[in-house]
Amino acid sequence: MKKIICVFLLATSLFGQSAGNSGLAFLKFGFGARNVALSDLGVVGTNDLTALNYNPADLAAEKNNQLLFTHNSLFTDLSAEMFGASFNLWGLPLALGINTTNISDIEVRTTPGPAEATFSAHYFNGSISTAHEIAGNLYAGVTFKYLYENMYSDDAEGYGFDIGLTYQKLVEGLNLGASVRNLGSMNILRSESTKLPADLLIGASYNFAMPDSKFDFTVLTGLQKYTLEDGSHFHIGGEAVYNNMFALRAGYVGGYDSKSLTTGFGIKWIGLNLDYAYVPVKYGLGDSHIITFIYTFE
Repeated sequence: MKKIICVFLLATSLFGQSAGNSGLAFLKFGFGARNVALSDLGVVGTNDLTALNYNPADLAAEKNNQLLFTHNSLFTDLSAEMFGASFNLWGLPLALGINTTNISDIEVRTTPGPAEATFSAHYFNGSISTAHEIAGNLYAGVTFKYLYENMYSDDAEGYGFDIGLTYQKLVEGLNLGASVRNLGSMNILRSESTKLPADLLIGASYNFAMPDSKFDFTVLTGLQKYTLEDGSHFHIGGEAVYNNMFALRAGYVGGYDSKSLTTGFGIKWIGLNLDYAYVPVKYGLGDSHIITFIYTFE
């Protein structure tokens, strides 16, 4: 049953979509355990190359080269791996991202009884992002994506892009951000083209330090709206960092039936960040566990 639910969530387009629905749900997965633990908003408050998944304009704030690996364990027999690298070229920040998602051992039945066969579903997203300052403290960014999906004997490919804006330090510690993601199209998959899960993200983050106690705090909030779905999602999250080494995080996201709370922690040692996020999920679908390694070349 869990596999059937996963397949439905990720690939409703294989046998046709109902009006107002999108496919390629793997594009909705969070990129980076820190962002997921902070309610998976990401459009603001992102301080590393994971910005490429939420708001590419935030890449302008990170001057160091970075490498990233993330493993997402979601639902039963569904896993996603994400790789990223950021660097500067010709004075512009660039970030490369790769996302592979797989559902294994999906059973095939045409009559009641034992499964006649099994197959796997595969999804891929390769991206390149950049950003540029267009005015004092105002940055714009763009991400271009190559997309691929394969299920059973059917496959399709397509292209998408994201655009984002961020205004940093509106007042000291306060940042604003907005992005539109997953604009584009796919080739036909069996009988129809899969619709991308386009969405709008807006948010604000505020950071304040307490040097005497070695604590640093970040709070963020925002809204997310998928263009082909009714309703919207409210996000709020907070992070406490001690001595720039240990972080505790928590968040809440509204508008979903199966999830609401997010939690996690982070450890930083020299140039290596280890982040973990846990998202409890209802209805026996299996909780989400996300682990991320980021190495910063300083």
